[in-house]
Amino acid sequence: MTRRSWLFVPGDDEHKLGKLADSQADVAILDLEDSVAPENKVRARATCADFLSARQEGTDPELWVRVNPLSSGLTHEDLAAVMPAHPRGIVLPKPDSAADVHQLDGLIADLERSNRLEEHSVQILAIATETALGVANLSGYVDTPDRLWGLTWGAEDLSAELGATTNKAPDGSFSTTYQVVRSLCQLSAAAAGLNVIDTLYSDYRDHDGLQQYAATARRDGFTGMMAIHPAQVPIINKAFTPADDEVAFAKKVVAAFDSQSGTGVVGIDGKMLDRPHLIQARRILETVRNIK
Repeated sequence: MTRRSWLFVPGDDEHKLGKLADSQADVAILDLEDSVAPENKVRARATCADFLSARQEGTDPELWVRVNPLSSGLTHEDLAAVMPAHPRGIVLPKPDSAADVHQLDGLIADLERSNRLEEHSVQILAIATETALGVANLSGYVDTPDRLWGLTWGAEDLSAELGATTNKAPDGSFSTTYQVVRSLCQLSAAAAGLNVIDTLYSDYRDHDGLQQYAATARRDGFTGMMAIHPAQVPIINKAFTPADDEVAFAKKVVAAFDSQSGTGVVGIDGKMLDRPHLIQARRILETVRNIK
């Protein structure tokens, strides 16, 4: 499936979890980390496990779980609670390098075996830029386990570590440091053959700003985006869904290359198009095919 919108939901909030089926999100991230107070961690694990076990295929978004970072000492307990209920994936926050992904891969593999789950059926999305060391080690993601599906980036924890009073420029856009980090995350994902998801847009009431940000993210090559409020989901889904004219042109490009087997260049509507255009056209058509 095409994973355009990734909606965070606090893992201890039964009311919000109960409304997920109406959210239109492609993926729901049941959060055991930042949105759950330390005293509620145990309850959140049980709530998430129960919700995962009770889900009905085809009615809910794809369900992933954000565990606590490996440095917290809580990850093992998080995984032990939710893995028997078979989440589709695990979101790893605050990795300092790809070595953390390898460690998580081993933990998940052990729990897949002990719970008789299909091997490699649980994927990983790493939030790769939440620590300065994580940013410095982004190149290491070219060598990662097969279950690592993609990378995303975050600015809030990183700005706290850097001692910044804000991660935004006066016009509301990300300041230079975070724009660089975003680009490095995207380049690292591309080099490793991974998907890349853009970070959240924090002002959930600013629908126009979100629309512009999401459109830019898709134009830049991101395949989806995080959401912190259900109202953001339809905007994100629309932004990451190719428009009808894009789809029509992509079909024309593929047909032109198919009709001239072996050629590296074709002419369409007065323009010369080469193999990169064919790759992009096929990507657009695959995105449309995989939208649920």
